[in-house]
Amino acid sequence: MKKEIIISGFGGQGGLAIGKNLAEAGMAEGLNVTWAPSYGPEMRGGTANCSVVLSDKPVGSPVFAHPTELIAMNAPSLEKFEAGVQSGGIVFVNSDVVTDRVSRPDLTAYYIPCSKIAEEVGNPKVGNMVMLGAYVAATEILKPETIEVMIREMFTGAKAKLVPLNIEAFRRGMACVE
Repeated sequence: MKKEIIISGFGGQGGLAIGKNLAEAGMAEGLNVTWAPSYGPEMRGGTANCSVVLSDKPVGSPVFAHPTELIAMNAPSLEKFEAGVQSGGIVFVNSDVVTDRVSRPDLTAYYIPCSKIAEEVGNPKVGNMVMLGAYVAATEILKPETIEVMIREMFTGAKAKLVPLNIEAFRRGMACVE
């Protein structure tokens, strides 16, 4: 098993956090992982993406040309990366921001209303956790419990109060594809 994932969006949408959570959860479950972030100088509002590899075998390189999955948090990300997704791959689209549809019939697409769900749970900043939940539910590559542990470890001290909100967003994202 080997998953090569591109997560892309505007800086501030939490795409890098999705990737970091996937990598850390993969390590916790005994997988070989890489996480390679890439972002422009603007960070918030600029383009940001990361590459994540999750594998049951050693990973030779964090670089790959054709991802098995794409998480597109904005329209430029879908436009830039859809063509490179492997045939039979999966594309996750933030449908509140991206109005375009996946154009390739050989890909499975999930349209996740990240912003709407984030607003419903009480914070527009948790749209990335919604998308993370959708990814975990659709691919079944990682256990939801492991991700929830990662969320608890991410928010400690004064930020611990954000744990229930992020877990609720994650679970709501899972429900989008179950």
